[in-house]
Amino acid sequence: MDTSAKITTSLRTEDTQHAWWVVDATGQTVGRLATQVARIIRGKHKPSFTPHVDCGDFVIVINADRVKLTGKREEQKEYFHNTLYPGGGRFRKFRDLIKDKPEEIVELAVKGMLPKNSLGRVMHKKLKVYAGAEHPHAAQQPSVYELPYPSNQ
Repeated sequence: MDTSAKITTSLRTEDTQHAWWVVDATGQTVGRLATQVARIIRGKHKPSFTPHVDCGDFVIVINADRVKLTGKREEQKEYFHNTLYPGGGRFRKFRDLIKDKPEEIVELAVKGMLPKNSLGRVMHKKLKVYAGAEHPHAAQQPSVYELPYPSNQ
C-alpha cells in the first residue's frame, strides 16, 4: 500500500467556522463585486472548501447606493418581478431601483451567483447589504475585505 497517497478530507457542518467581512461597494461594478462576495459567502476562498457544506463567511456590503454599471447598462438594465397574478409581470429600471432600493441590486446579483438549492438559500441569508456606510454588526468585529478590483471613482 502506498503511504504517500493524499487523502481528501471533507469538512463537516459542525467543524465550520464563520468569519465576518465588510466590503465597501463604492465605485465598484455590480457584477465584479457580486462575484467576489458570492465567493466569500460560498467559502471558496478557504482551503477547506466543501461544496455540500455551508463553510462560507458572513459578508456586510456597505455603500450599496454607490455601485455602478458599465456602458449603457444604467439605462437599459431591467429587473423582473412577478406578482403571481395574471398579467402581474413588473419591470423596474436600474436607475429607478438605485434611488428606491439600492440594497436589492447587490442582493439580486449575489443571489444569482449562489447555488439554486436549499444550501444556496441558507448561504444567501449570510449577506447583509446597507445603502450607507453604517451597519449594525459592530459586535461581530468584522474584518475589512479588500477587493482585487480597484474602484474607478
